[in-house]
Amino acid sequence: MSDAGVDERGEAPVSVGEQAPEARAPDVRWWRRPPLDDTRHLGLVLALLLLCAVGAITQPDNFLTTGNTVGILVLAATIGVITVGQTFVIIGGGIDLSVGSVMALASVWATTVATQSYGPAVMAICAILVGTGAGVVSGLLISYGRLVPFIATLAMLVAARGLAQRLSDRRTQLVQPENSAIVELSTTKVLGLPLVVYIFLAIGAAGWVLLNRTTFGRRTFAVGGNPEAARLAGIDVRRHTLLLYALSGFCCGVAAIIIMARTTTGSSTHGDLYELDAIAAVIIGGTLLTGGRGTVIGSILGVLVFTLITNLFILNGLQTSDQLIAKGAIIVVAVLLQRRALRSPT
Repeated sequence: MSDAGVDERGEAPVSVGEQAPEARAPDVRWWRRPPLDDTRHLGLVLALLLLCAVGAITQPDNFLTTGNTVGILVLAATIGVITVGQTFVIIGGGIDLSVGSVMALASVWATTVATQSYGPAVMAICAILVGTGAGVVSGLLISYGRLVPFIATLAMLVAARGLAQRLSDRRTQLVQPENSAIVELSTTKVLGLPLVVYIFLAIGAAGWVLLNRTTFGRRTFAVGGNPEAARLAGIDVRRHTLLLYALSGFCCGVAAIIIMARTTTGSSTHGDLYELDAIAAVIIGGTLLTGGRGTVIGSILGVLVFTLITNLFILNGLQTSDQLIAKGAIIVVAVLLQRRALRSPT
């Protein structure tokens, strides 16, 4: 081993670019993508093709239709936006259990009579601000209050759901006709796709750029892989953690706009178990639960896999309980494959 780059103590200087493999951000140049991620993405694409083949065989008249394809993408849009934010949090070494409840709170707050009186633009801004604010609170508790992410976000899950119930008095709040611009996000189509799908694609693209082409993304990998080394490298780990949870909250706010457009309502029941769907999609997309490695593309493919499974179960008249069992089995297999990949020699 060469002595170049070794300090007077015989140790290599700490820098973001010299972290252990699990803490190092992947090479952002397109011709040097991580082979493991490429393999996992290929596996997810093959899984999607297999599911499409199953749908074409079992329900040829219903599955292979434009309406069903659009329906799958619209269904994926809400959970997909949330999953992008969850991907950043998990890569950064955390977890956010509150995303479904925060989305419900944002949808309820944005559809109150007081908020709706200001028009659709204020409704959308309100949803985003409420979601981001909830994420900031979770981030403060974790980064500066030193609470475990599981506990802090579990508390936010309960509190946000309870506040949503209090604001709405457990009633479903309808989007008023004068605010139809919100609903039109789901009904207006461009090139055959509703606007909510384009919102999902825009958030996914922005998330990919942020993770792979910015300093913020490189710091996220560093903080998730080795927070102490990241701190020694000059990264403000606590502030970055706060920003990660704020980003997750922002995505929940955007998802609240999508769910309001889809259902024309704001409700404290929105987003039930969405946190589990988002975490599951992130896991099968290849993001390590321990942090330090993951991709937005993999997470989005994971969302599409779960959405297709849901669609196939509905078309074939299978019970929801069977669907949950299948999803649980997929999560277990994905985690076991992750552990095997980590133990295998490089």
